[in-house]
Amino acid sequence: MKPFKLRTLGLICAALTATSAMAQQVTLRLHHFLPPQANVPRLAIEPWAKKVEAESGGRIKVQLFPAMQMGGSPAQLFDQARDGVADITWTVLGYTPNRFVKTEVFEIPFIAPSGARAGEITSKAAWEFVDKFAADEFKDVKLLAIHTHGPGLFHTKKPVNGLEDLRGMKIRGGTRIVNNMLVKLGATPVGMPVPAVTEALSKGVLDGTTIPWEVGPAVKVTEMVKNHTTFAGDKGLYNMAFAFSMNKATYDKLPADLKKVIDNNSGLETAAAFGRAMDEGDKLGRAVAEKAKNNIVALDAAETQRWLRTASAVESDWVKDMKAKNIDGAKLAAEARALIAKHSK
Repeated sequence: MKPFKLRTLGLICAALTATSAMAQQVTLRLHHFLPPQANVPRLAIEPWAKKVEAESGGRIKVQLFPAMQMGGSPAQLFDQARDGVADITWTVLGYTPNRFVKTEVFEIPFIAPSGARAGEITSKAAWEFVDKFAADEFKDVKLLAIHTHGPGLFHTKKPVNGLEDLRGMKIRGGTRIVNNMLVKLGATPVGMPVPAVTEALSKGVLDGTTIPWEVGPAVKVTEMVKNHTTFAGDKGLYNMAFAFSMNKATYDKLPADLKKVIDNNSGLETAAAFGRAMDEGDKLGRAVAEKAKNNIVALDAAETQRWLRTASAVESDWVKDMKAKNIDGAKLAAEARALIAKHSK
């Protein structure tokens, strides 16, 4: 009887252990606004999900919902993570204007670099900046990463060879800062999330759009317009910031070892990985335009300086906005530039 009892006890323990392990498995619903074939889902979000699944020993499953499949609009994604509609979301912060005002500093024209590592560098700077100066803007979520894309540029139906050519054009801008830049440059801004750009171009609502190279193929911009305007020098025209956010309650319910898996896949290196994905996407997106034999305009240094001087009023406006909120915008801009310089080394 004794061996039988021991075997029975062992079976009971094994069953309890298996049940406990099953109870610790979790499925995280990850929601974002781009189609799955776009560069960020393919080069950053999906690899992140697979890495988390692997490092959890399969106990965390990440279920991907691209292209707003869970409903709502891109502007609602941050709140979907906050409210638990989704467990994790990825979105553009500027889609909800006047909310992440300190983090907007990275959208200021010509503040970020333009080189091959621009997305990675600025993403590292953005993560460190938020950690030091803007953590309060993200207190309602478990922030996994803040990152930026590489340098934005103009994609237009008619060529933009100089500042005068832009005047009067209806150009999509993704955020209030970018829209203000368009006003200063003489264009007519039309605000909309990037998924709406394809239809707006086809219907003549837009004469062109501001986006980085990387997202162009996913929204068919390189097919619908044949002119792309780039800038000289070591600074890019503009950037936009993205948040990769997790519902706090979902994170808090995880056992300690699974929390560690999430923590190990959050922060500076995760921000950098997303930035690198966007840098790689820029190469791919430009290659698509080159293969299509599109017209890529490279403004020279003197013309670029004209754009820089004209757009500099955007920073002055932002600093004034910050002052009205009792925030030292000039100091934040200086800190952002210092962090970009730090991570450029």
